[in-house]
Amino acid sequence: MKITVRAGGVIKSGPERDLIDDYLNRARALSRNLGVPHVTEEQIDLRSKKTRREQSLAVIGEPPAGSITVYMDERGKALTSRQIATHITRWRDDGVSELVFLIGPPDGFDRDYVPSGVVMWQLGKPVWPHKLLRIMLCEQIYRAFSILAGTPYHRD
Repeated sequence: MKITVRAGGVIKSGPERDLIDDYLNRARALSRNLGVPHVTEEQIDLRSKKTRREQSLAVIGEPPAGSITVYMDERGKALTSRQIATHITRWRDDGVSELVFLIGPPDGFDRDYVPSGVVMWQLGKPVWPHKLLRIMLCEQIYRAFSILAGTPYHRD
């Protein structure tokens, strides 16, 4: 299985970029031995997209065949870190080819272009700036792998 964080907007350099890269590198170091050889990030440049519809469609893209897409949204389901790890394990074991986490445009996804019945998660009740959400999602992916690998990083 491959995991992709697909996010609207480009973070080129600075402390946010450093944190994202650090957590993704940590996740990659653990994930290879857990049957997830690829953990990547795709940044979608939205500067030329003028409407919420265009931005949403650019981020959503064309889901790969055999994939599961998780929309990160303030109206999504809140999960514990262990629940996230359990979902990743189940999808990997069920033969899902790719798990794609979507972080939408600044004003959120245009609801007309979000398929019904999709998997929607949130990382807590507050609304987070996109840069922070991307960092937090990458950290949760790393944390899920640390739980699965039995490292002491996660403490209940």
